[in-house]
Amino acid sequence: MGLQESGEMYLETIYILSKKLGGVRAIDVSEHMGYSKPSVSRAVGILKKGGYLITDNDGYLVLTDEGRKIAEKTYERHSVLLDLFRRIGVSEQTAADDACKIEHDISDETFEAIKKFVKNM
Repeated sequence: MGLQESGEMYLETIYILSKKLGGVRAIDVSEHMGYSKPSVSRAVGILKKGGYLITDNDGYLVLTDEGRKIAEKTYERHSVLLDLFRRIGVSEQTAADDACKIEHDISDETFEAIKKFVKNM
């Protein structure tokens, strides 16, 4: 199953929230993303079926190794792109919005070049 941009966003959100909160429930994702509980429940079901996510005995969402790999990759791309955009003078909101859009479509080759460039700035 190929993961769509929305799936990557859910995984990234679960990853970020787990770093902040420890345990993440669907309601946390719903509140953070501003989506309805039914929408999040549907997405969670799809991610579970795809093998990216499990629910533990206490109802917490836990990323599988594959889910974590995708979440970390997406989060790194977002962070590096956001840093670049800030450094070149893009406003905070526009930088965040654009980083969020680009992180899903940029090639590995281009991202690695940008990451190297930012590191050497």
